[in-house]
Amino acid sequence: MPSAAAGPVEVAPPAKAAALPFAGISPDLYPTEDDLPYEEEILREPFKLKGWWRYLVARAAAPFAKRAVIYERALKALPGSYKLWHAYLRERLDHVRPHPISHPAYASLNNTFERALATMHKMPRVWVLYLTSLLDQRLLTRGRRNFDRALRALPVTQHDRIWPLYLRLASLPACPVETSFRVFRRYLQFDPSHAEDFIEFLVSAERWQEAADRLASVLNDDGFRSVKGKTRHQLWLELCDILTKHADEVAGLKVDAILRGGIRKFTDEVGKLWTSLADYYVRRTLYEKARDVFEEGVSSVMTVQEFSVVFEAYTQFEQSMLAAKLEAAEEDGAAESDEGEKGGRKNKVEKLEKELAACWLNDEDDTDLRLARFERLLDRRPELLSSVLLRQNPHNVEEWHRRVKLFDKDPAKQVATYVEAVKTVDPMKAVGKPHTLWVAFAKMYEKHNRLDSAEDIFKKATQVNYKAVDHLATIWCEWAEMELRNQHFDKAIELMRLATAEPSVEVKRRAAAEGDEPVQLKLHKSLKLWSIYVDLEESLGSLETTRAVYERILDLRIATPQIILNYAFLLEENKYFEDAFKVYERGVKIFKYPHVKDIWVTYLTKFVKRYQRSKLERARELFTEAVEKAPPHEKKALYLQYAKLEEDYGLAKRAMNVYDEAVRAVPNTEKMSMYEIYIARAAELFGVPRTRQIYEQAIESGLPDKDVMVMCMKFAELERNLGEIDRSRAIYIHASNYADPNSHPEFWKKWNDFEIQHGNEDTFREMLRIKRTVAASRSQDIQQICILQLVDPAFPLLVCDL
Repeated sequence: MPSAAAGPVEVAPPAKAAALPFAGISPDLYPTEDDLPYEEEILREPFKLKGWWRYLVARAAAPFAKRAVIYERALKALPGSYKLWHAYLRERLDHVRPHPISHPAYASLNNTFERALATMHKMPRVWVLYLTSLLDQRLLTRGRRNFDRALRALPVTQHDRIWPLYLRLASLPACPVETSFRVFRRYLQFDPSHAEDFIEFLVSAERWQEAADRLASVLNDDGFRSVKGKTRHQLWLELCDILTKHADEVAGLKVDAILRGGIRKFTDEVGKLWTSLADYYVRRTLYEKARDVFEEGVSSVMTVQEFSVVFEAYTQFEQSMLAAKLEAAEEDGAAESDEGEKGGRKNKVEKLEKELAACWLNDEDDTDLRLARFERLLDRRPELLSSVLLRQNPHNVEEWHRRVKLFDKDPAKQVATYVEAVKTVDPMKAVGKPHTLWVAFAKMYEKHNRLDSAEDIFKKATQVNYKAVDHLATIWCEWAEMELRNQHFDKAIELMRLATAEPSVEVKRRAAAEGDEPVQLKLHKSLKLWSIYVDLEESLGSLETTRAVYERILDLRIATPQIILNYAFLLEENKYFEDAFKVYERGVKIFKYPHVKDIWVTYLTKFVKRYQRSKLERARELFTEAVEKAPPHEKKALYLQYAKLEEDYGLAKRAMNVYDEAVRAVPNTEKMSMYEIYIARAAELFGVPRTRQIYEQAIESGLPDKDVMVMCMKFAELERNLGEIDRSRAIYIHASNYADPNSHPEFWKKWNDFEIQHGNEDTFREMLRIKRTVAASRSQDIQQICILQLVDPAFPLLVCDL
């Protein structure tokens, strides 16, 4: 067979294979007749990639061994072709993937990668393929060395493609810990922002010292930003967990200072930081120090949630300490019993003597102390929780009251709590009523018969600048009531006199100059104080002093309608009727409707009852003034009272005039009832015929249609009773304009009965004709309204709605 350079390649017999250019290659891998065009092309231009690549594409379905021969030939001609090397390496990787990593094909693959890197050492993709294959083969040492080669060969800008694979190698379980440390340290030099990955690795490797150091350095770096989205608070918590749970393995860090710094810096989850600090001392067997930390924690947390976390940990700590002591005591008792059985009587006697000699000095058994501590802690929970709520808002009055109730059995603590409360609560910022603290404080002393101390408390309370005048007034009132409960009546009146005294001009001028007017300067206008003061004077004082108090209230213009009535009643009881009426006069001038209504009614009633007909003109003037000032809806009762006056003590004609004036003045809703009263009184005083004029007036006065129809029916009935049949029929005809047959059948039934009884055939037919006419007219009106509603939806649909 001729050489490859001399002409076309021919298939030679196996016996002469050693003499051919393809010596050592299986005959199945020789070029076939179909390969001759490609062979000729690459023989003509062996250093052009295009021919080799067309050859490989054409033999894409050929066995890998045959394609490998073509790749090897091509790469021998073009050793610097990245495209050929990359495709070749990918095919070799796909070829060896089904085999186990111990298969010889992997050694050939690694050899191929090494040959490729001789020229492709600047290509990161080739390195990535090679390093990934070494990771899959678990060749740690060879992989580490090649990672180092890759980092040395590639520029720094491409190292980010190598380091993730290198970190995978360092994280493999078979990788030595020291090797992993060195890899992570080198990686942090390349990218310090991934310190968290190193810390996680150190934690997983249980290298607590270095993990704590790294976390501390991260927290000390103000420019550090977590790539995993962790907050500085979360990093603090991780450091606290390491420091507390592995206290014996971490040295060189001031754990107490670190945790306390976190408590001061972070307000969230402070309870967890306190428990971590206490846990640190527990693990170092510093139990008393841990107890101090727990006490400091429950005394400083600001929220109920944080308090619950710290208190629960505290109780578990005390419970575990108690349980450990009890368990140790049981074990010691069992050991001593075993020794006693072996030692005999002599040992028992010696042991008993030793115990009797040292029992009162033996302080090793502190089980009772630990039990008392645990019970005391549980008992203190409400008090500690109250302290937390008060730290949130020290001006919460209700919480102070609840705190006092916790010490019902300890008056000394109650006093201390009240003292702290009144010193802490600012009346201007208080939530609730701050004066109740002073009142409750004084009542506690009163309950224990310490009136002098209670008076001192009230005296101090009156000097506080409260937010509202009513708070200060309540203090004075409670003080006076305490004196009354203890039968000190004169002292109570003196207190009220002192409280209601008006400040001097000099005091007012000084307060105005300072610009902040305290409530004490407004106290003398407190109605609450004056009300109690006047009650005390009525009960314990004289008429003159009581009248002086009432007059002072009126002068200050703080009186209420009830005070006016009470003052007038007092004068009436003491037979000062004219003075009482003068008070009523002052009252009706001070107040307007609706507040003056009760004063007018009482004034008029008392005046009429007192003078009857003797001062009739004055009474008429009063009634006239009353109805003029009253609003329309309040006039009816006054007019009725006025008419009653005229009927009883005046003239009936004037009474009719009052009724006539009333029906014109009252609102439309009350006119019907007023006309009924007017008609009834006129019939009684002047006879039934006199009512005709009133009926006619009512029908023409503009009453609602329904009321006009009712009035017409009554008027017709009246005329029928008087024998005026034609007048009655005429009234029915007039009323038919207001009565729809569909809506008011009772009217037409009554007219029908009337015509049957008093009419004839013609009048009955006329009644039926009118009924049909009214029904047709109403039906036509309804149709027109409905049409308007369809044309204009905004038109009010009244009848159609029905």
